[in-house]
Amino acid sequence: MKYYLTAILICFIIVVPAQEVNYTSEEIAINEHIDGTLLTPKDKTKPSLAIIIAGSGPTDRNGNQNFLKNNSLKKLAESLTSQGIATFRYDKRIVKQILKNKVDPNITFDDFVTDAISVVAHFKKENLYSAIYVIGHSQGSLVGMLAAKNRADGFISLAGAGQSIDEVITQQVAAMDPTLVEGTKKAFENLKQGKTTTDYPPALASIFRADVQPFIMNWMQYNPQDIITSLKIPVLIINGTKDLQVSVDEAKLLKTASDNAELKIIDNMNHVLFIIEGGQLENSKSYNESSRKISEELISTISQFILK
Repeated sequence: MKYYLTAILICFIIVVPAQEVNYTSEEIAINEHIDGTLLTPKDKTKPSLAIIIAGSGPTDRNGNQNFLKNNSLKKLAESLTSQGIATFRYDKRIVKQILKNKVDPNITFDDFVTDAISVVAHFKKENLYSAIYVIGHSQGSLVGMLAAKNRADGFISLAGAGQSIDEVITQQVAAMDPTLVEGTKKAFENLKQGKTTTDYPPALASIFRADVQPFIMNWMQYNPQDIITSLKIPVLIINGTKDLQVSVDEAKLLKTASDNAELKIIDNMNHVLFIIEGGQLENSKSYNESSRKISEELISTISQFILK
C-alpha cells in the first residue's frame, strides 16, 4: 500500500506543470557601489524599463532589511515584468558596505541620488528601451525625483513623503508625544543652520545621534513639493490608506504641487504594498511576511501608466 501511495504522489508531481516565467533575469553591476537585478520580458524587443529605488535604511533590491523580509520590491518587479515592462532593482550602496563590513560613516543622502542617476545613465546609454521610468518607494521617492529630472521619461512616487524630512519627523513625534515637539523643532533649527547639536530630547536619541545628523542635514535641504513641481515628465503618485509610515495626506501634498500628476489612493494598501484587511497588528506583522501578495490594483495602475 505504501508503494502505491508513493507512486501516485510521484505521478502527481510529474503531471503538475511548472509555472512558466515569461522573462529573463540578469545580475548587473552598475559600478563599484551598485549591484542589481534586471528582468526583461521575453516577447518584447524594446520594452519600457522601470527602475525601482528602495526606501530608507539598509534596504536591499527586494525591499528587505535586517530581520524584515517581505520581498515587496521583488514582487513589484516580477509583477511588472510579467506585464511586459523590463525592471531593474538594486541594493542601496550601504547594503554592499554592510556585507563587506566596510560601512562609510560619511555616507550622505546625495550619495543615494548619485547612485540613482548612475543607474538611469547606464540604461540610457545602452539604448535598449523605448522609455525609462523611475519608481521611488518611500525615501526612494525623493531620490527618484531628483534622479528622474531631465533624465527619465516618467516618474512614479510610491508611498513618498510630500514634506521635507524634518517636517515629516516633527509630525511623527507630535503624534507619538506632543511634549517632545518643541525640542524636536529646536534641534532641526540648529541642523538647518548647518550646526550639529546635542540639544534634543533624550527620547529621540536614535534620530539625532551625532553620526546621523550630517545625513539628516543633507536630506532635509530637499522639499519634495519643490522637486516634483520642476518635473516636466508624466508623474504618477500612489499611496495606500493603511500606510503606517506615510499617510495619504503626503501624497495629496505632492499632487497639489504637480498640476499634471495623476494621484491614485489604494484602499487598504500598506507601506510594503500589501492589502491589509485587519488592524495595526496585522499591518505591522506583514512587514516580515514574504508569503503575502502585493496589491493587484497597484500593479495594474503602474502598468497602465507606463504602457499607455
